[in-house]
Amino acid sequence: MTTTTPRLGNALARLLILAAALLGTLLAGAAPASAHAALTGSDPKDGAVVAVAPKEVNLTFSEQVAMGTDSIRVLDPAGLRADTGEIQNLCSGSVVRYGVELRAGLPDGTYTVAWQAVSADSHPVSGAFTFSIGAPSATSVAVPEQTAGGGLVGLLYGIARYLSYAGFIVLVGGGAFVLVCWPRGASIRTVQQTVVRGWLTLTGATLALLLLRSPYTGSGKLTDAFDLAGLKTVLETKTGAALTSRLLLLGAAALFVAVLFGAYAKRTDPKEKKDLAFGLGIGGTVVAAGIAGTWALAEHASTGLQPGIAMPVDVLHLLAVAAWLGGLTVLLVALYRTPSVERSAVDRFSKVAFGSVAVLAATGLYQSWRQVGSWSALTGTRYGQLLLVKIGLMAVLVGIAWISRRWTRRLADPTPREAAGADPAGGEADPADPADQVNGETGPADQADGEADEPEVSEVPGEAPDVTVTEPETATATATATATTTATVPDPGPAPDPERAAQLARQRAAVATARRKRERDADPERTGLRRSVLTEAAVAVVLLAVTTVLTSTEPGRTEEEAGSAGSVSGPAAVPDRPVDIRLPFDTGGVDGKGVVRLSLDPGRTGANALHLFVERPNGKPLDVPEIKVALTLEAKNVGPLPVAPDRIQTGHWSASGVQFPMPGDWKIQVTVRTSEIDQTTIDKNVKIG
Repeated sequence: MTTTTPRLGNALARLLILAAALLGTLLAGAAPASAHAALTGSDPKDGAVVAVAPKEVNLTFSEQVAMGTDSIRVLDPAGLRADTGEIQNLCSGSVVRYGVELRAGLPDGTYTVAWQAVSADSHPVSGAFTFSIGAPSATSVAVPEQTAGGGLVGLLYGIARYLSYAGFIVLVGGGAFVLVCWPRGASIRTVQQTVVRGWLTLTGATLALLLLRSPYTGSGKLTDAFDLAGLKTVLETKTGAALTSRLLLLGAAALFVAVLFGAYAKRTDPKEKKDLAFGLGIGGTVVAAGIAGTWALAEHASTGLQPGIAMPVDVLHLLAVAAWLGGLTVLLVALYRTPSVERSAVDRFSKVAFGSVAVLAATGLYQSWRQVGSWSALTGTRYGQLLLVKIGLMAVLVGIAWISRRWTRRLADPTPREAAGADPAGGEADPADPADQVNGETGPADQADGEADEPEVSEVPGEAPDVTVTEPETATATATATATTTATVPDPGPAPDPERAAQLARQRAAVATARRKRERDADPERTGLRRSVLTEAAVAVVLLAVTTVLTSTEPGRTEEEAGSAGSVSGPAAVPDRPVDIRLPFDTGGVDGKGVVRLSLDPGRTGANALHLFVERPNGKPLDVPEIKVALTLEAKNVGPLPVAPDRIQTGHWSASGVQFPMPGDWKIQVTVRTSEIDQTTIDKNVKIG
């Protein structure tokens, strides 16, 4: 039965479209690589009002960061620098703290602190907050909405990261597939092109990462990618050293590829070829582990818990991914483009893939525990949610791989003819024999069948050549009769007609194409394997995109730790100082516009005195029939806690003993009713220390 299968060009096009669409969605929907080192404290605190100007501003982080000359900037209400620009390293033991001195004689008003740094896992972090001297004031400082690592530069950097992972997988996995599973593939041009393209992709992506690193962690301007001073600064960092080392190792990888597809492919002596394969295996493993180590030394594995264990585990994880998905890529190309893939090669790759999945399961379990740390972080943080998506995709991929393994077992089952031709001692059949190949080229044992299946080209002098295609069923019945008859073309003479020669060449090309298509479609096992491998590769593309975003997302463990330490990014209440906020409202009715001034004293956990002053737009008291308050801590699912204030006098309501059971970012909702039917609810978040 003939089975129609998709052409390689269309299949690869669909894969590329899927990869581009998914990558764009993930990179657009994901926050830029930020908050890997979280700001856990500051002095003065965010929103604080101090009576006297401090001598310096200090920032405390959850993990080690790299600071530049302009990493901390303090701007006065007019937007001018209020600091001296000298960063002070105040780290002590496990406390990571940096500061900057302030100029003397600073006037009263609101000051803005803008900071930017690079966390230990190579990702940029940034933020801003305000404090006031004497009393709050208006400020002309506009904090940039784009965070570090965002914008066009962040998008390009993310794409380069994705391509670097993809290139590494194809380069390492493709080379391993040829050495371990399919030595004959070293002489196949399409296999050579696939592995070389993996090397070119990884090299190009690494160069792009090196150039984009300076604007990615700094200005965010694409034009700064070619700033030599910025490039020099990058080369002095841990990430710059890792990228430079990767380029040097890629030079060794180029030598490996040249030998693999050169000297190794041309070796005919079995002993020499085996010795060379052993040397290539040792050298290739060292180079591949070194390249994988450039990620482990500069990213998540190099910081946090147990870095001495995490880095080698990360290297094993990357190598296992490459062996599985890179080999899968070369197998997919081989199934579509090459005339034959030995059944033993497919079976060997199936075993390699199974071992890779086992390594991935073990290393992935350790990495998940290390980066997430708790069940709440698994479901309540972005990193944990992405990890669940990755686990789901891995489960799907393993399921499809199991289907591919079933097809492989069918391919590995010998046919009766193969069993008859096998060595009586139990040895394998000759690999060169097409009986041990998946739709291999016709060998001597199948010469009659092969000739019967091929179209016959006949030429009559003075007439155009004819092409007669014999059906397979007829060919089987007439194999003996036609075994001595071959498709021949009479000698056209010393001066052939160019037009007839071209026509004859086209006929022969059509014959060859028809034969290849018939060979490709005639084996249902090969067709099933090809389709399952194509599906497996499509899921792998999605999995790689999710993994790329996951590596640029704050680990769930550090996010929870930073949250428990208290975030300092939003409006804050200062401990032991009253909280005063203004809430404009408009109920839409007559005399329905005004402002609610709310005061909490002392503005911390425990009992507080609440005062509400309802005023008209002109500042005069507004008497309203009813006012209600509700308190909610959404991060801990606490509330809403109702508060019923008492009317003291016109426009003044109060309540005593208002309890805030725990610190956090509390939402205060105030409902104002100005008539029997007109009311509105307004809210604002305040930090309770």
